[in-house]
Amino acid sequence: MAYFKQDKPFVVPTTDGKLIEEHVGGSTNETGISIAHMRAPAGWSEPFQNPEFDEYTLVNKGKKIFEVDGEKITVSAGQSILIKKGSRVRYSNPFDEPCEYWSVCLPAFSLALVHRED
Repeated sequence: MAYFKQDKPFVVPTTDGKLIEEHVGGSTNETGISIAHMRAPAGWSEPFQNPEFDEYTLVNKGKKIFEVDGEKITVSAGQSILIKKGSRVRYSNPFDEPCEYWSVCLPAFSLALVHRED
């Protein structure tokens, strides 16, 4: 087939209240790229990680904090950021409103490549 239309993204199970809908990636047997729509609730955060993939994030609602190699960067709706592979990064939404965003990872996101800290 010459195309793939995604109309039922894979909902990644989480325990932290974040919604992850993967449109392309491991759930579609794609290893080169992943594309996911995410919603991080107010007050959400996750541990530091040191991924083996580049991650492009486009925020379309709210704002999110990226701690990258010791620097804190706030990305708001309408802005985007690229986090290069090998960076020590932590994502959080300490704000009073949810954050909605799209994430593209090259190569595709996988737990084996993310290297989350305990």
